[in-house]
Amino acid sequence: MTSFLNFIKQLFNTSGRFGGYTRKLIYAVTTGSIVLIGVIFTTGFSGMPEFQELENPRYDLASVIYDVKGVPFGRYYIEDRISVDYDQLSPNVKNALLVTEDDRFYSHSGIDFPALFRVGFKTIILRQESAGGGSTITQQLSKLLFKRPDMRKMNPVKKTLTLMGAKVREWFTAVRLERAYTKEEIMAMYLNKFEFINGAHGIEAAAQIYFNKNQDSLSVSEAATLVGMLKNPSLYNPKRFPDKCRDRRNIVLGLMEDAGHIDKAALDSLTLRDIDMSGFSRKTQSEGPAPYFRSELTKFLKDIFTKQNIKKADGSEYNVYTDGLKIYTTIDLTYQKYAEEAIWEHMKWNQERFWKVWKNKDPWTFETDDYQKKLRASILEGQCKSSDRYLALRNKYLGDILKEVESKFAGLPFSDNVIKALDSIRNNQISWHQATEREHIEVAYTDKYQRLSASDMWPGIIKKYNELQDIFRKEFDTPVKMKVFDYNSGGEKEAEMTPLDSVRWHKMHLQAGMLAVEPATGHVKAWVGGQNHKYFKYDHATMRRSVGSTMKPFVYTQAMAVANIAPCEEFDDIQYTIAPGDAGFDLIEEWSPANATEEFTGNKYNLFHGLLYSKNSITVKLLKEMGTIEPVRNLLSNLGIDKNLRLPNGKLAVPKLPSICLGAVDLTLLEMAGAYSAFGNNGTFVQPVFVSRIEDKNGKVIYQGTPARKSAINPLYNAVMVEMLKNNVSGLFKMNVKSKIGGKTGTTNDYSDGWFMGVTPTLVSGVWTGGDDKWIRFLTLDDGQGYIMARPIVEIFLQKLEKDASCGYDYKADFPAPPSGFHELIDCAQFKTIRPSAERYMHKKEKEKKEEFDDEF
Repeated sequence: MTSFLNFIKQLFNTSGRFGGYTRKLIYAVTTGSIVLIGVIFTTGFSGMPEFQELENPRYDLASVIYDVKGVPFGRYYIEDRISVDYDQLSPNVKNALLVTEDDRFYSHSGIDFPALFRVGFKTIILRQESAGGGSTITQQLSKLLFKRPDMRKMNPVKKTLTLMGAKVREWFTAVRLERAYTKEEIMAMYLNKFEFINGAHGIEAAAQIYFNKNQDSLSVSEAATLVGMLKNPSLYNPKRFPDKCRDRRNIVLGLMEDAGHIDKAALDSLTLRDIDMSGFSRKTQSEGPAPYFRSELTKFLKDIFTKQNIKKADGSEYNVYTDGLKIYTTIDLTYQKYAEEAIWEHMKWNQERFWKVWKNKDPWTFETDDYQKKLRASILEGQCKSSDRYLALRNKYLGDILKEVESKFAGLPFSDNVIKALDSIRNNQISWHQATEREHIEVAYTDKYQRLSASDMWPGIIKKYNELQDIFRKEFDTPVKMKVFDYNSGGEKEAEMTPLDSVRWHKMHLQAGMLAVEPATGHVKAWVGGQNHKYFKYDHATMRRSVGSTMKPFVYTQAMAVANIAPCEEFDDIQYTIAPGDAGFDLIEEWSPANATEEFTGNKYNLFHGLLYSKNSITVKLLKEMGTIEPVRNLLSNLGIDKNLRLPNGKLAVPKLPSICLGAVDLTLLEMAGAYSAFGNNGTFVQPVFVSRIEDKNGKVIYQGTPARKSAINPLYNAVMVEMLKNNVSGLFKMNVKSKIGGKTGTTNDYSDGWFMGVTPTLVSGVWTGGDDKWIRFLTLDDGQGYIMARPIVEIFLQKLEKDASCGYDYKADFPAPPSGFHELIDCAQFKTIRPSAERYMHKKEKEKKEEFDDEF
């Protein structure tokens, strides 16, 4: 450029054609123009995208979750974007886009010079503010793909030069895009990339959020609305500025009429209509079907990618929020809908009963000792302090201090419990040993905690912490207007209560979880983790709770298989004891469990009777006959329950204790549904799976879900157990369903947990019910047993499936034909009756409760 400037200077100095002043003026203008052009081109070409970037432009794509029939029902995203190909684009969208944004799209090579001249002439010469835009669709795409620099803090001259440079860069990028892609690809890329605000990234997400439909189903008016937003989505936001948006839509419709895409009559009709926003919905994770499942799926994907080392071709890791994965699950949305409805309907009834039982009583203090009262109050306070309201207060009062602590003691955990423990140590109320033993202080951080509590920072920390506690107590005891969960059509109601009472309100709601698994394939068809994901985030399908008597079928199965006990063999209903000296049990104290009713009849019960009436006595007797708990633990292991798994507290998840035969073992609903599926699959365990395959954005399969299979139960004994399970839900305890079904209820100590595991030939349905805190419970067996709490949910669920002929559920299906020897094994003279009769030995209250319940349902 320097040599060129010297040439210009010589040109003007060697000729007398110009006067001195004129010559200097022309020289200055020419030089300035050349310098300006040089700066623009220098700025424009700096930061130009590489060819690889043009070939593979980066933008985030939402990952889509599909049900077993290919119906999408959820997305993971940072930007809610679903890519669509040109062939999938609605003709209405294409037509509206071309006539509005770039009517010469197919005739230019990225830059429309006639349009640029028209805009320049109208803007500069005619001073028209509505001169329109000169940018082509390709230029607008280049602007979206490669962002302009932030010019907010630039001075006017630099800002102008930077803007002009950016324009030049966009022109050249547009030309290069035209060379790299077809016109159709450019159009699709532009519509996929554009942000339509309100969380809608791309035309597909925009159609779904604004009009609750896919973009290929958009009407002419709806397509014109979204295309109209391309000019300025904030200004033409149909939610915030409906009138402006309607006017802009009408301009687009007018252009479509000019181009012959709609006729005059259609134009006149459509322009008179307001924009229908009744379908507008910005969905959160808590909305839509299977929110608990979608939340669990996130953890599964992260885990499976790590365990199986699933990575992209370049070795980088997949990001479920940005990589546009297609996740095909085994969930059937029809089954899911009915499962969610069944939970809602019966838990509403359970909750109504619960409020009556606990009227004028406080679960945190009712009939308990001082230790329990203190413990429950502490847990309630912890639940309050995990709320967003408290965390906001904590950040306000301790935010600056926490930053300082982090800067000096990087990575040091600093919860409220840590602060209280350190303060107690300084005041000689507890020792360091006691603090670590109670798990408030981690041993690995003791040195850092000692230095922190002895530093000059500590007085300030305690001062601010005490201020925080004062304001916490004040705010959480002050009534405010809020929304809380309620069993109405909207799932919530307006209320005025203290934040403390709102925590108590939600904690006093009984919870439930449900899984439906196809036993032959292991496919999870429905997954319900609770009644309302917005207010109750905890997934009750994966939590660990005592399983109660649902454990007994495994004990009975092993008693037949290992100890050769015939199902018709009878045992006395008396109290049995396993003493410390009994070989195979390794007990420190003797164990003499009672029946659930606290009574023993002295009658003889065969295995059918014992399981039907869930006699603890008979189960303990069977265990004594086996001589050890190991056969039961081994069976559980063969059914997918890891008998060697240790919990965070170091204890075995499946203890080597005889009490597990009565359900004193904490398992998940997912584990139990998997284990029971063997009963419905001729004794073969199939690992539950809920992802069939995962594809990347290009359709390449990167994961295939193949369940593990294992022969776990001898088919003969499995057939006998199925017969016992069927006997449990027949006769007096018959379920009101058409399906062939067997099942087992479960109830734990103090009625804290109610279970039911139902087995049909094609579906295993498991339900858990109870309170998140174990003191949120009913007060009697009649009210809190699994028969009342959980079993009706499976009954309602199956009834809904049976009534829906289109859902694919076969209620006429039967269990596999039993092996030879089966009928001889179960040939008890009267195994389905008991002497004295079952009616006589049902408790009076239990009979009344059943009659009341049967009337209700």
